Amino acid sequence: MKTNIKYFAVLAIGLFSACTKQLDIEPQGPPSANNFWKTKEDALKAQGGMYEKYGDGDYYGRGMFWFINASDDMVTGRNKPEGDNIKNFNRSYIGGGYTESQWSMRYAIIKRANDIIEHVPGINMDENLKKQIIGDAYFNAGLVYFQLASNYGNDKAGIPIVTPGTDPAKPVAKAQNVNENYDFIISLLLKAADNLPYFSEMKATDYGKAHKTAAWAYLSKVYLFKKDYVNAAKYADMVISSGQHDLVKTGFVDVFKASNNWSKEYIWSVVCSPDAGGTGWGSILPGVMLTNKAWGIYNGWGYYLPTKELYDSYEAGDQRREATILKPGDKFMFFGAERTFVKDAGATSDYQFKKYMDPFAYADPVPKHVNPNGDYGTTDLNVPLMRYAEVLLIKAEAAIQTGGTGSGDSELNKIRTRAGLAPKTGMTMVDLKRERRNELAGEWADRHRDLVRWGDAQATYAKPLHDSKGNEIWPARAYNPQVHNVWAVPQREIDNSSGLIKQNEGW
Repeated sequence: MKTNIKYFAVLAIGLFSACTKQLDIEPQGPPSANNFWKTKEDALKAQGGMYEKYGDGDYYGRGMFWFINASDDMVTGRNKPEGDNIKNFNRSYIGGGYTESQWSMRYAIIKRANDIIEHVPGINMDENLKKQIIGDAYFNAGLVYFQLASNYGNDKAGIPIVTPGTDPAKPVAKAQNVNENYDFIISLLLKAADNLPYFSEMKATDYGKAHKTAAWAYLSKVYLFKKDYVNAAKYADMVISSGQHDLVKTGFVDVFKASNNWSKEYIWSVVCSPDAGGTGWGSILPGVMLTNKAWGIYNGWGYYLPTKELYDSYEAGDQRREATILKPGDKFMFFGAERTFVKDAGATSDYQFKKYMDPFAYADPVPKHVNPNGDYGTTDLNVPLMRYAEVLLIKAEAAIQTGGTGSGDSELNKIRTRAGLAPKTGMTMVDLKRERRNELAGEWADRHRDLVRWGDAQATYAKPLHDSKGNEIWPARAYNPQVHNVWAVPQREIDNSSGLIKQNEGW
């Protein structure tokens, strides 16, 4: 913590001036600490600075996705010992490069958000714009705190809470438990919602910045993780009744087309670009999930590959299965030509995620749809972090938890109908778990975290994983719910705090 905060206290102002390609905020010369926080332009630069990490390949491209890879939906697709150690809950990954920077990057955003909250109210500028920028800061702080707390906090210890005005030279201890974090996150997201406009009220040039229903949606998810199902349902209902959102009705496959980046299903995404001045911008997950070397046509990475367990979990006739997973022999379009899917020779699994493949389907997709640099495989498809479908699933789960069997039927049947499945009545948590898995597979919604909070992780991970032919491709794993319900604190944070921050128990 000490290095995080101290480092970014010095650099944050300078970084605010950097061009944030996601939101098209241009640099206008590096400001000094003495002349910043004076004008509307300063406030806008500061707002753009909160999104700078969105273009880092280890932020929404890999990073915490290694934790999601721990689930039974996927395996590490290539020989990656550190990734394997994470998936196997082996503490040998601690101090390695794959996830060590996840705290520092997110606390950098918290620092920048805190500076906005502290300084922007004093700037003489348009009050509506001021509210929007302050609301964006509360939202971004709440979002990254939630990502940290849900992965690193439990009933034994939370994560550090760093408030505006905190002395950057002093390390901050962990919160007492994760519920203390969740309560603080809720306070941030409530302030965000009070300040933010509806998405429909925003100019197209502001798309990608926070909006009111995104704050409500994440409030519903935080309350779900707190097991406060009444409030989870309340805020999900506020999103649902806002009139701002709906499912993409033309089919599940169309959700993952760039033409629907700003559809009514959009709640929150990583805004992506295949070019953005020649370097690309946003999440590299489409390239990371693409088959290694992509049949000699493009530099796919082949990291996260689906399992037979995921494929077999879909009901017969569920259109989401073919939209989500490629299996051997499937036909698909790639660089304008029809191909038959075959796995890379060294791949662990013979499946591939298909959700993010549409930009690669075009003839000559580079650079309009796909980054010319295969080492940074961004596309023109915004990678979703929260969709309206997940809000419906949160409402359904909260309803079943409070009202029992059948209480979530209305929301679940909207999901099922779009997937080409017949409506059902009397659905239970068993149905909810399957629908959530099948709807959100391969996304940032995080099935591993779902299995942990449902109490299903130990039994699930005690079973091996398989490829399409039934071959075992990942052995059963020993998951200890008293230890592995959280991930290990990055070693650098423990070292930099001079021992004030302790490792999570058991790690």
